[in-house]
Amino acid sequence: MNISVTARHMDVPEEFRQHVRDKVEKLERYFDKIQTVEVTLDHEADEVTVEILAVANHKAQFVATSRDGDMTCALDQCLHKVSEQIRRHKDKVKEH
Repeated sequence: MNISVTARHMDVPEEFRQHVRDKVEKLERYFDKIQTVEVTLDHEADEVTVEILAVANHKAQFVATSRDGDMTCALDQCLHKVSEQIRRHKDKVKEH
């Protein structure tokens, strides 16, 4: 799984980038066919926006966005949204 972490309008320390990678790698527990994950961190007016785009086999895409004053909270909320989308997709694929 390829993971890219990009930041807009802010500098993100390498420790936090590694923290993001570690958390995103756990998405493979839910669905092992994820190919790429792009995490975008954006700073706007005292809030951090985290956007996660995960691409899996057979053109399945999972997108989630979260805004919060704290970068870690925004990341956790966004990961929760993406993991729920992946879980629902996996359940739907299993039924067929």
